[in-house]
Order: sequence, then C-alpha cells, then structure tokens
Amino acid sequence: MNDFDYVNRTYGVNACIGRRVIVYGKSGTIIKALGHYIGVNFDESKPGKTSRCHPEDQVTYLDEIVEPRKATRSQRRYGDYLASDCCNSFAEWLGIERKGRA
Repeated sequence: MNDFDYVNRTYGVNACIGRRVIVYGKSGTIIKALGHYIGVNFDESKPGKTSRCHPEDQVTYLDEIVEPRKATRSQRRYGDYLASDCCNSFAEWLGIERKGRA
C-alpha cells in the first residue's frame, strides 16, 4: 500500500510522486501525499514548496512523470530546523553569533 492509495481509490485518480498536473490552470508536479490531498510543487514556485490541493478540484492529471525538483540547500536546512522542535532561534541553531545583541 503506497501513500496515494487512499486518494486514488476514493477519488478515482492516478496520483503519484512525479506526475505532472494542471491545477486551476497552473502546471506543477505532485511531490507529496497529504492524506486526503495531494502536495503539488507549481512550476512558478520555489523547488520543494508544497501547495495542498484537493485531488478532484479542477486538477488535470497528465501522463508525464518527471523527477520532482529538489529543495535548495537552505530550504532543506530550514526544514531541518523546524523539524528539530528546538527553542533556539534559527541563527542559534545554525551556530551563528549575532553581533550587536546582548
């Protein structure tokens, strides 16, 4: 059972990672399963940015499957910081000493 089984079974679509889609007239690539939704990285967005889209709401599924664009190094680092659930600032988490602060 894969992450898209529920969406595919419930809505009768063919969602998978890398599938090209057009949502509300904007083209993008499915990059993540989000429960009842699909996570789409639109071509106009930064790599790795996920937009939550309903699988049937004006979505056209294309036959093309591509390698999703990778998040930038700084996006991955910030994601790691958020996932760490620490109470430090991002600068402190990075180990950057901020000048002029007491």
